Amino acid sequence: MTGDGFTTCLWFDGRAEEAAHFYVSLFKDSGIGRVVRYPEGAPGPAGSVMTVEFVANGQKFVALNGGPEFTFDEAISFQIRCEDQGEVDHYWTRLSEGGQEGPCGWLKDKFGLSWQVVPEPLLEMIADPDPERARRVTQAMLAMGKLDIATLRKAYDGASA
Repeated sequence: MTGDGFTTCLWFDGRAEEAAHFYVSLFKDSGIGRVVRYPEGAPGPAGSVMTVEFVANGQKFVALNGGPEFTFDEAISFQIRCEDQGEVDHYWTRLSEGGQEGPCGWLKDKFGLSWQVVPEPLLEMIADPDPERARRVTQAMLAMGKLDIATLRKAYDGASA
């Protein structure tokens, strides 16, 4: 196998370049790489973008303009682990613009790609060895769209929300 690790290929219907630029704008350690255009006689219009290589948050991707045959669904999602509420708010706001907010920190962006915006403190609370604390924080999470660390912490500590 050549290369370093894996590259995730994301299939778009004509919006690969737009999507690549959008994702690169959101994350540190990101950038656009090679852009390949369809040649004459290829499945796409000659000269239009076929693929865009990009890195987002240090992860390698290729965005492919493959047509309408395939779309994203929730079976695949990207999880963004956030240090604090400011990061949660930032990613939730930017990724849900033109998309669809979902439950429990999940959303779909304007391209239909699913994301989980997860505060790191939630992962610590939900794994607590005290089953009652873990249950309370889980119940609080299940009632939310965008996750709110202060409300989760209150549930974890046993305080009324």
